Amino acid sequence: MRPHVIVNARAAKFVRDPGRLRGMVEAAPGASIHATDSFEALAAACAAIAQDDPSLVVLCGGDGSAMAGVTHLLRAYGDRPLPTICLAPGGHSCTVARNWGPLRRDPRRHLAEVLSLASSGRLREVRRPTLRVEEADGTSRVGFIFGTGLVASFFEAFYERGGGGYGQASHMIARIVFGSFVGGPLARRVLTPMPCTLSIEGRPLPNPAFTLIVCAVVKDLGLRLRVPHRAAEDPSRPHLVASSLGLSECGLQYPRVLRGRPLIDGRTVDRLVEEFDVLFSTDPGAYVLDGDLLHTSRVTVRAGPEVRMASLPG
Repeated sequence: MRPHVIVNARAAKFVRDPGRLRGMVEAAPGASIHATDSFEALAAACAAIAQDDPSLVVLCGGDGSAMAGVTHLLRAYGDRPLPTICLAPGGHSCTVARNWGPLRRDPRRHLAEVLSLASSGRLREVRRPTLRVEEADGTSRVGFIFGTGLVASFFEAFYERGGGGYGQASHMIARIVFGSFVGGPLARRVLTPMPCTLSIEGRPLPNPAFTLIVCAVVKDLGLRLRVPHRAAEDPSRPHLVASSLGLSECGLQYPRVLRGRPLIDGRTVDRLVEEFDVLFSTDPGAYVLDGDLLHTSRVTVRAGPEVRMASLPG
């Protein structure tokens, strides 16, 4: 069965150079190519894929494209198992895919290598855990990195500045770390604790506000920020880190985060959990799932289904 490729035409690499879309078709003469520019188009592509039921689906875009692609494939397939999924670069960062294998700078080259390995039976496949994230209205998504508190505040500021990828993110992080010691305005904005109620497996925690709540099935959140250092340890219990650290305390933790060490603070939750939910004090509250900034009054996070993911050999 021929592979299918979904290309997010609105991902950064294709917006900058629309000619890349033609290159993707040329790189995959034996595959079915779906260029999508809306959730409706993505849903239609996934419905067609579910009908054809190929052995391999390549999702080309950024982290949000990967999350949306997996979510819509699961909806289209229902109770049936998904085909093997491979993530190809198309966005600014592609943090999730980078956790699992090398990425070529050119998405056309990456796709060509993936399809060549798949045709010869040499594509490396591994079962990967996911997160299921459900909003107050019942909207459910499946992704890989969840965050709120400073994560949501950071992405709000990041997108206000144009969302320019790792270069801009690195500059902002440097400003935040330095500003945490001198009370800089960006640091105060991002690191101010967020009022909310965090409940773990049905039990509310006494903390009235959290600086950071993050849960992921990959260890590196980008730029070597390894907060979820136990990610993917147990596919049925994702790793939750929730902290109420103050402004200057956050900056002191930065070296530990880079080394993948636990935060040093008795108030920090750092463990594998079956489920947790966040009730935001402001309605709606903001959270981030794989780089997409979303809003709801309450969000519940638990383990999602395992999926077969393929990547280039390291």
